Amino acid sequence: MAYLGELISIGVAFSWTATALLSEFGSKRMGNLTLNVLRMALALLFGMVLFWVVTGSPLPTGTPVEACGWMLLSGLVGYVIGDYCLFQCYIIIGSRFGQLFMTLAPLSAALMAWITLGQEMSGMSIIAMLVTLLGIGISVLGRGEHHKLSLRLPLNGVLFAIGAAMCQGVGLVLSKIGMDHYDTSLMASSGMPDWLLPFNANFYRCIAGIIGFTLLMYFRSGLEPLRKSMHDHKGLAVAVATTIFGPFVGVGFSLMAVQYTAAGIASTLMAMTPIIILIPSRILFHEKITARAILGAFISVLGVSLFFLGE
Repeated sequence: MAYLGELISIGVAFSWTATALLSEFGSKRMGNLTLNVLRMALALLFGMVLFWVVTGSPLPTGTPVEACGWMLLSGLVGYVIGDYCLFQCYIIIGSRFGQLFMTLAPLSAALMAWITLGQEMSGMSIIAMLVTLLGIGISVLGRGEHHKLSLRLPLNGVLFAIGAAMCQGVGLVLSKIGMDHYDTSLMASSGMPDWLLPFNANFYRCIAGIIGFTLLMYFRSGLEPLRKSMHDHKGLAVAVATTIFGPFVGVGFSLMAVQYTAAGIASTLMAMTPIIILIPSRILFHEKITARAILGAFISVLGVSLFFLGE
């Protein structure tokens, strides 16, 4: 099918928009760690159902030990550390600004690839990073006292958002390293089709996620909040929806998109979330959307586009 990868990428952008909005609501209602434990557990359950329907086994097969190790590490960085920071920034500054800062993820991925894989950064990539930073600056900086620039958002929320973007980029590179260790012929012999590879990889990331979040919850506040969440029907519904749009469909199809189109095109289309989220944020959370915010979002996404032209 023509433009299949592009269509999947656009669908992922809308999926991540829904995830961001639902996660902001769920985090404020249930707490960061409680929501993340639930969504990791549900993502594993959905994955097992998918494997059982397609292959007859609830567990992924044909995964080399090296690939498993890299995907677990990717889950620790991308899910446990990254999503903890992301959901915390949703609580403090909201999902709209959180997704704006996530346009920094390609910068983090490029730096990680430069360090671990020896990939060089072109002049266009550096320009793209500066454009992305400019877009974010336009959105979050304003005129303060004595006509100096000042940050219009709480500093801790901004730091959590930057941390989330950095961890997502690093986690993406770790996932790429892990997926390069997969032997598709071994998977085929075990009855797993190629299109299940992203879901196979994400399965191990979710294992790292649920272990990491459960330990964080246990040592921080105990498991009582998780027990109470079992009686919160609205919260559970949000957790299910967040899981479907996020670590199950969103992440799985984002990995699938790069199999059907160029990584640069897929990443650029999937990065449109900061633009798509503007109108839903206005409707659901009554946030004031200024011309500055719209301009900043478009410039940030433009920066992501330029970044991949430099590859």
